[in-house]
Amino acid sequence: MISAPRSGTRTRVLGDRPVGPGHPVYVTGEIGINHNGDLDNAFALIDAAADAGCDAVKFQKRTPEVCTPRDQWDVERDTPWGRMTYIDYRHRVEFGEEEYRRIDDYCRQIGIAWFASPWDTESVAFLEKFDVPAHKVASASLTDDDLLRALRATGRTVILSTGMSTPQQIRHAVEVLGSENIVLCHATSTYPAKAAELNLRVINTLQAEYPNVPIGYSGHETGLQTTLAAVALGAAFVERHITLDRAMWGSDQAASVEPGGLQRLVRDIRVVEESLGDGVKRVYDSELGPMRKLRRVPGVVAEAGDREPVAV
Repeated sequence: MISAPRSGTRTRVLGDRPVGPGHPVYVTGEIGINHNGDLDNAFALIDAAADAGCDAVKFQKRTPEVCTPRDQWDVERDTPWGRMTYIDYRHRVEFGEEEYRRIDDYCRQIGIAWFASPWDTESVAFLEKFDVPAHKVASASLTDDDLLRALRATGRTVILSTGMSTPQQIRHAVEVLGSENIVLCHATSTYPAKAAELNLRVINTLQAEYPNVPIGYSGHETGLQTTLAAVALGAAFVERHITLDRAMWGSDQAASVEPGGLQRLVRDIRVVEESLGDGVKRVYDSELGPMRKLRRVPGVVAEAGDREPVAV
């Protein structure tokens, strides 16, 4: 079912989940093509995300002949499956409808959502065969107006990553997509990204510039602490690449989180979001005992009877 957000709010809906300030951070494990074209790898990655408590997993969907430059089709490269042309490799790591039917069934069985980043309009039509909760625009596709228009036409929530993009390009993409049904994600498109180039305060910049849009974070760094910092800065949606083993073959594996790290990341995101609170200063019941024991001078207002919230 496709649900539209209430006009003027900073909340979007992904399937049955609201995403935005005041709601739990929506955590997505980005599988991408880290399955290396192997359905068993895909199932194992879905299991790892579900076991860690992720809300969804995400794949990437391409039409190889559309997304691969023609002059690269016949370039040969070494792969785990032997030497092959680049276009054959692109087909080798791409799932078709049968595989996605099985992925769809499996995710429903274990209770985790899935969606994907389509890299061309044919892939949008392909993904529309499934009741996905959202579509994702990869940073590399932010300037593809035809793709953005096709995604807007689906009526589904669109998650837009902003890596390798200027503020002007981001504004244009938002205009093409329409701001009423998008989630905007800060990202730095280096794999892996250096801490000095993450610039997490852009999350606050996007919050100020797009006051009616939930802001998220798509991370490609190594380590977990910077993603937790993004949550502390207000990211309502978080995406990290996941892998079974960073030593596996593939360009995204090294910048991905292994299952144990994913467990810790989701656990710590929940702790951080709980600890952020509501910003209203109050005296908690748990503080009354220490107050009586440790505070020698009561102050101008008697503490025990004055515990109304005070905004700071």
